[in-house]
Amino acid sequence: MALFTELFAWWTGNTIGTRLWTWRYGKKVGTDEDGNTYYQDKTGERRWVVYKKGWEATQVPAAWHGWMHHVVDVPPTEEDYHAKPWQKPSRPNMTGTPEAYHPPGSTLRPLDEPRPATRAYEPWQPS
Repeated sequence: MALFTELFAWWTGNTIGTRLWTWRYGKKVGTDEDGNTYYQDKTGERRWVVYKKGWEATQVPAAWHGWMHHVVDVPPTEEDYHAKPWQKPSRPNMTGTPEAYHPPGSTLRPLDEPRPATRAYEPWQPS
């Protein structure tokens, strides 16, 4: 079943077309801590990632995101990259899962959490 999925499943993000393109035109640039592998073509204009598991763009760490979008020319493997103190570790998109963000006052927030008893707006008072 894994071979069938690898050959024909577009939702894994790594079809036979991606494999052939990577084999023919790709030059491996590096791998991140999650096992995702990054490639570019010989001219450096096209850059892409082959995900280790799944197919979700939020799996790309901030350092590699900058390289993928041509913000920086040097990949993180070729420079001494240190994350800024305010940068958080990469986290997948949690939409549709129990860990999804629900703002205070949301009806989707779990009932065991206290809800604020304040108004969502301040009414206008004529002077």
